[in-house]
Amino acid sequence: MRKARAKSRIIDPDPRYGDKVVTKFVNNLMLNGKKNISFRIFYDAMDIIDKRNEEGGLAVFHKALENVTPQVEVKSRRVGGATFQIPQPIRDDRKQSLAMKWLISFSKKRNGKSMATKLADELSAAFKEEGAAYKKKEDTHRMAEANKAFSHFRF
Repeated sequence: MRKARAKSRIIDPDPRYGDKVVTKFVNNLMLNGKKNISFRIFYDAMDIIDKRNEEGGLAVFHKALENVTPQVEVKSRRVGGATFQIPQPIRDDRKQSLAMKWLISFSKKRNGKSMATKLADELSAAFKEEGAAYKKKEDTHRMAEANKAFSHFRF
């Protein structure tokens, strides 16, 4: 039998914007427990976006996160010796978590001087519904659509 589901932790809002989503993003961005460095990277990226874009950096961040958030995903299920990719809806907290992880991982793979500029570029691209993280969401939805015939195998 599986253990009990993990309890969700209380997350404090970030110091500049007072937004809990920003703190979650910074926690995902953090490496080796260096939270101040990840806050500095995020705030520098927001300043870069503020200079480039007429909308505020926080508004661009939230719209980019919304554009990258997936609605369905495929999970593998073994039925009668064959493995099927079964589309399933995603819980809200997992949707947000996947979107954040995709934005961060594709920011790291981008070309650029610093992580702040890479993150600003990826957030701007996701805001305009382009870029690698947005493409990942589209690919996930396309795969779920292609395997819709197997949705009756859902657990």
